[in-house]
Amino acid sequence: MHSASWYLGHLKERVDEAMEEATSLPRSDAYTINGKPGDLFPCSKGTTYRRKVDYGKTYLFRIVNANIDSSLFFAVAQHNLTVVRLDGAYIKPICTTYILISPGQTMDVLLKADQVLGRYYMAGRHFSSDNAKVSEFGHDVTAILEYNGNYTYPTSPLFPKTLPMYSDFAAALNFTYQIKSLASPQYPINVPTDNDITTRMFITASMNSLYCEDSGFLSCTEIPISTSVNNISWVNPRSTDLLQAYYRNISGVYSTDFPDQPPTYYNFTDETYSKDTVLTVQGTKVKVLSYNESVEIVFQGTDVQGGSVNHPMHMHGYMFYVVGYGFGNYDNETDPKGFNLVDPPHVTTFGVPKNGWLAIRFIANNPGVWFWHCHMERHLTLGMEAAFIVKNGDTAETSILEPPAYMPSCCKLQNCDAERMTAQFEEQLDRAKGGKRKVTSRHETARCPIGTCLTFPERESRQKQDSWLCCGLFRAFELV
Repeated sequence: MHSASWYLGHLKERVDEAMEEATSLPRSDAYTINGKPGDLFPCSKGTTYRRKVDYGKTYLFRIVNANIDSSLFFAVAQHNLTVVRLDGAYIKPICTTYILISPGQTMDVLLKADQVLGRYYMAGRHFSSDNAKVSEFGHDVTAILEYNGNYTYPTSPLFPKTLPMYSDFAAALNFTYQIKSLASPQYPINVPTDNDITTRMFITASMNSLYCEDSGFLSCTEIPISTSVNNISWVNPRSTDLLQAYYRNISGVYSTDFPDQPPTYYNFTDETYSKDTVLTVQGTKVKVLSYNESVEIVFQGTDVQGGSVNHPMHMHGYMFYVVGYGFGNYDNETDPKGFNLVDPPHVTTFGVPKNGWLAIRFIANNPGVWFWHCHMERHLTLGMEAAFIVKNGDTAETSILEPPAYMPSCCKLQNCDAERMTAQFEEQLDRAKGGKRKVTSRHETARCPIGTCLTFPERESRQKQDSWLCCGLFRAFELV
């Protein structure tokens, strides 16, 4: 069962406009279950997703929250749910009347069809940790659980009375506190102990305003909304993908100085803040880890600019153990005493509580370049992310894999017809954008057909350094 976001109009145009005008990014106009908003929306009434069931059987629902900005409460009218897996890892079964699922999370939920024959709403509702003054509650999303058999349908399916309200923090915490790893002989855990830890990081997650020098780009006053981790607001590389740059040893794409600590310590959860805590800088900074390092990260939420919310932190390439979380400022002396090293959740996504902290541990045993970020899309878009580079081990089995044989082939820059490709590309953009925008020469590369390369004049002097480039590996192009 798949829940996602639905927007009115052309979403990319709305996002582009918000980015240009430095305003808040659009929020979804509705949520969907398997592609349909449900009966509460006139546009989808009559096409609401239905799941037919037989009385007495037990069903496994694999629920994915693909909403880009919303955690969801979910319940089924008059039915109990049993959660058995989170992010693909077994957990101690949670018997509950509702669940809370964050963006990017997956849950395996058992439902026994043991109620009176009829139709029952399966409903999702946005859980808001925003300040009330900025919250925009959307309509509930619904699907229908429908029993097979001969019976008279009620006028409307029953709605779940156990579905928590939008800002029910108690309900959110009550569910989250129950999440524990199975930690059985058949499904053991391997949590790094205090003595195992070789790298400790303390990372703040904040709303900010962007500080920037006058370099031909937008000035600070034109970018009032930004996000950061440890006061670094992430910028995607303009030309070469991080993995390509690392694997091919291409310089100038990123730096390896992502900080282990924030630049300053202050009362992170206080409603008052200074200008120094508001302003952030942009960068493409990564943290380098040796193979098999044991890592502990404490994520600290802040209330800078009134932006404290639940941040669902997601890590690519790894699952991590959630050893602790709490509210207020993390205390390095007392809080570790309460860490759960017995049966902590083993996940890929977990929330940093509003005005609180989250402590995770993992072993860096998957070499490569791995993105990590807040799974709230508006926070990710504005810079709340970074990356780890995990170096190779001592063997081929513990080293990064070579590019697969089906990877699009590269071409030498001097063999590319750059002028022709540039003209074709600009023509396509003009048609797509109604002729309002063009690629400028200061941007070095753009996405082009697989197997070809596209370069702008500035790169010609760097041909010897970057003699092999693949368009298939370029992250994106920029428009002005």
